[in-house]
Amino acid sequence: MRPRLLGLLGLVLVVGAAFVWLGRWQLGVAESTAHREAVEQARAQSPAELTSVLQPHAAFREDLSSRPVTASGRYAASGQLLVPDRRLDGTTGLWVLTPFVVDGSGATLPVVRGFVEDEAGAGPPPEGPLRIEGGVAPGESPDERPVPEGQIGSVDLSLLVNTWPGDLYNAFLFLESETPATGPQLTKVPTPLGETGVRWRNAAYALQWWIFAGFALWLWVRMVRDEARREAGADAAVPAGNNGSRDDA
Repeated sequence: MRPRLLGLLGLVLVVGAAFVWLGRWQLGVAESTAHREAVEQARAQSPAELTSVLQPHAAFREDLSSRPVTASGRYAASGQLLVPDRRLDGTTGLWVLTPFVVDGSGATLPVVRGFVEDEAGAGPPPEGPLRIEGGVAPGESPDERPVPEGQIGSVDLSLLVNTWPGDLYNAFLFLESETPATGPQLTKVPTPLGETGVRWRNAAYALQWWIFAGFALWLWVRMVRDEARREAGADAAVPAGNNGSRDDA
């Protein structure tokens, strides 16, 4: 409780708070840098033929997340579903999820054709043979909330495999383009990135700042303990029966 030590404690807390903030800032740099690198890497990849990188019912590999692919085939005449409670550019609406039968494999690929603000805006899918391109993603977790007929709570592949006939890919596609582009075009949903992690060099810098903050507080505690020990040693040095002050001793 000495004023000098209390003053040092206040300084330590200010410095420690600054170090903690610097650590959080450096961690944010690590995350944003990793995200930017992942975006650049995903965009730099050339689209691959879907049938060459993924087979029906095969497990979805991590390296395929956000991978641009192309596929030829046609949309199924029925089975289109809407995925509610989705947001795009601050607007709440629905995803239009349409089954796409891929040439060669004959299996169905769920395709997010776009985003609409209400059910009336979905419309039927284009007819005839098409070539589509977009980024693939793994299926979403189940959503148990009740939804109206014609909707599905999430892109739950375990539910779709029992809803649509035939084989199913363990992935779904965020449509970027379709050729030929016929009929009204829906607002495209950008392919989300998979897990991007952090950039470890910047994360190590964040950890260093937090260690510095802890060290500053530990140093103050050490100073208080040393001061208390010195005073205890000085008190013990006073001869028995001496009523003088500690300074006199």
